[in-house]
Amino acid sequence: MKKLIPIAAATALLLTACGTGNYAATEIPAAPQPTTSSAAPAPAESCDKTKELASYAPDGPLPAPMQMPAGTTMERIQKRGRLIAGVSADSLHLGSRNPITGQIEGFDIDMINAVADAIFGPPAKGQPHKVEFRVISSPQRIPVLQQNLVDIVARNITINCARWNQIAFSAEYYRSGQKTLVQLDSKATKLADLSGQTICAPAGSTSLDNLKKANPKIKPVTADSDTGCLVLFQQGKAAGISGDDTVLAGDAAQDPYAKVLTERISDEPYGLGINKNNTDFVKFVNGVLEKIKTDGTWMGSYNKWLMPDLGKLPAPPVAVYGR
Repeated sequence: MKKLIPIAAATALLLTACGTGNYAATEIPAAPQPTTSSAAPAPAESCDKTKELASYAPDGPLPAPMQMPAGTTMERIQKRGRLIAGVSADSLHLGSRNPITGQIEGFDIDMINAVADAIFGPPAKGQPHKVEFRVISSPQRIPVLQQNLVDIVARNITINCARWNQIAFSAEYYRSGQKTLVQLDSKATKLADLSGQTICAPAGSTSLDNLKKANPKIKPVTADSDTGCLVLFQQGKAAGISGDDTVLAGDAAQDPYAKVLTERISDEPYGLGINKNNTDFVKFVNGVLEKIKTDGTWMGSYNKWLMPDLGKLPAPPVAVYGR
């Protein structure tokens, strides 16, 4: 386990990596808690719930790799020599470290690699993509974007109005849903059957909010990571885990004594998170998503990582624009 260092020092250290594209994933320390202030908070932007999935439409065809337009966020990333992405390293099938190769891999990681390849071009055979992965917890997803510690976040983050006030999102790249994981011998068939019991959900997540609303009689407990909830569950400190079906499928694959209930209590549309000021990059990323959804890359990634547990899909999510 790497020794964690203050976030400002971590930023300076991480940016010293060389430009070969062979970057070790680095864990970002917990973000500092906000201080209280007597100043009035900035007014929140209005958000029409019927349009919360709307992102920024691409500006025409994608530029050729290594020919990013001058003055853009993409050119800055190109000059740096690598894309910096905030990801999970413990969400099996989404973003997790392969115990054999040591590399972080999964469906979310494939989305990031596609963006990097659009900027730098596909890597030569046997060479890594030009991405530096920074491992973040669920509560860190928004702060690391606001503090410009990463260019993009791919960590099963749900698009919603409240978050649009804090960051920008790509078009939807996957539609998950919240379910519940319980012990294999549990008699529960739905969340209502777990009233009075302790259920874990990741801190800073829509899963935690949805859990409280769906069954106020649940005793919620949190962890910063998916593995944290799984550990509490396996230690008997939580009777179940509530979260995205993508994550729970990975948990169940690691625990033969667990099962996922079929009840789905919400829809969770995933977007790639980007700093609000970098709308040019949002448009670029949406162009990349359109490309991989059209050319079969997206479906190939889904079929590899998620289809065995979640079943076949007829097509990727349709992009919605209008900002």
